[in-house]
Amino acid sequence: MDDNRPKRRRKALAAVIAGAIVAAGVGIGLWATGTGPFRESYCWGAWQENSGPDFLGEEALGDSGERSAAESAPPAAGRPRATCTVRLTSSPGDARVLLEYGAVPEGADARRQWIGENLNGSLSPLPDGLPGLVSGKRGMLVLPPACDADGRPVAVRLSSGDYSMAPRAEVGRLLVDAANVLMEKAGCAPEQPLRLDSPLVKVAEEDTFAGSPLCRIPGVTFEYDKNPRYEEQVGAVGDRLQTCSAWFDARGSARELVAQFVMTGEPRLVALFAGLPEGEDKGLVRAACDGRETVFYGDVRPGLQGHGRPDDRRVFRNFVTSVSERIGCATGGGAR
Repeated sequence: MDDNRPKRRRKALAAVIAGAIVAAGVGIGLWATGTGPFRESYCWGAWQENSGPDFLGEEALGDSGERSAAESAPPAAGRPRATCTVRLTSSPGDARVLLEYGAVPEGADARRQWIGENLNGSLSPLPDGLPGLVSGKRGMLVLPPACDADGRPVAVRLSSGDYSMAPRAEVGRLLVDAANVLMEKAGCAPEQPLRLDSPLVKVAEEDTFAGSPLCRIPGVTFEYDKNPRYEEQVGAVGDRLQTCSAWFDARGSARELVAQFVMTGEPRLVALFAGLPEGEDKGLVRAACDGRETVFYGDVRPGLQGHGRPDDRRVFRNFVTSVSERIGCATGGGAR
């Protein structure tokens, strides 16, 4: 009989326990440093570090940068608002990415401002029937009707100021991932989660000096001052969405949106205009185009008001007529 067998068994058991302790210690270290299999997550678990988008990767931090996040309570029944901020502190400079969940504003002026930020020509529409638009610096996705709050559509929005957080397609995926998590939290998630599978086909054009007609839309004609610099941006040009924006670019200050024209037949985007004053003189008319409710919207702001030729109201009528003819929709719009 081998009298050393119990001793060998004790040594083997001790080795197994020691290995487990070392492995656990390594795991704790990996969790603490955010490396290896354990990665930091942000915004209620919607995003993880090193998951693709630039601002979640290591390169965005440089040699000594840091990334942190601060989030509110998630949305819930009776609490239809939530925000999360991801901050980067790095040698090139600080940046902030803001994620927001909430209903569109109720007041007309605030709603127009919201539409100006989220449906302008700098943004490209999302594919796969997703009612949203993105750029490398911002994005917006309107959620299904089950998420409506106080009778108004709810949207998920991303914004990063002048910081380019990621290519447009990746910003779209960030939006979709966040929307799915937030809808689960709010109790309004559809049976199937939202998906973004297709590439972005229609990309907004680079901004250029404002032309006549604006955004190449027949009859949308303005007379620009000689000294100030006006720019235009042609966004989507499709059967269910068309966007056009004009900007005043004052040197040394932020660009100012001075005119915006939108046509949309996408139901969740159409819902964004509900409650706004309607009529040709108000810059909002509706039509049935191929069986779809379609809105035509124009907003000429003080920086360009009174510059329309022959006048601002006729410019809007021309927009309605030109775009409706392009998409084959009889609206009864005015003559050019």
